[in-house]
Amino acid sequence: MAAFADLDLRAGSDLKALRGLVENAAHLGYSVVAINHVVEFKEKKQEIEKPVAVSELFTTLPIVQRATSSRVRLYDIVAVFPKTEKLFHVACTHLDVDLVCVTVTEKLPFYFKRPPINVAIDRGVGFELVYSPAIKDSTMRRYTISNALNLMQVCKGKNVIISSAAERPLEIRGPYDVANLGLLFGLSESDAKAAVSTNCRAVLLHGETRKTAFGIISTVKKPRTSEVDDDSLPACKKAKCES
Repeated sequence: MAAFADLDLRAGSDLKALRGLVENAAHLGYSVVAINHVVEFKEKKQEIEKPVAVSELFTTLPIVQRATSSRVRLYDIVAVFPKTEKLFHVACTHLDVDLVCVTVTEKLPFYFKRPPINVAIDRGVGFELVYSPAIKDSTMRRYTISNALNLMQVCKGKNVIISSAAERPLEIRGPYDVANLGLLFGLSESDAKAAVSTNCRAVLLHGETRKTAFGIISTVKKPRTSEVDDDSLPACKKAKCES
């Protein structure tokens, strides 16, 4: 997931000024900053000074792109539903959100353009399509498929999630059915599956990084070399190893 970074903020003797520098970077949208300590070696075996600890600067880390309302921070995911081209452009390029929702109940009054969508993808912002309106009404089904296809032509299936927007239990479909529905939206098979799985997880992680300046790292434990038994290898593979 992409995040903006500035890896050279110059450290000075004034901690208050440095604190303001980091806060301003966070306000401008930088999720990662590095405090640069410049050392001029004037003599042999010169000691390198100890870096400024984060605890010396902040009791709590600054919020990246502070929201206008403190209550917004209580939500895990923040989404916007732009109805005009200008608002869509702003949402993709500047707003501190996790999702940009695409209308499916009517024909869009504008065409999707590549530059703002590419910026949104680079920022880790997702695009949400909902399918329950297509279940309710044939006209909305036509708009849903049409608007989805227009989006796929530009974003190529990247960062797309498919949600139900269900109001009743009968309006929810199983994940495999939704993935098949994604094929009608112009998604490839792999992108359609990602739209109800990995892309959704990426949106949740984006929400975590939006609320704080912390990064999220996901790890998978791999077996140690000693734990792998040579006899577990297929015969053809084992033969190649011994030749």
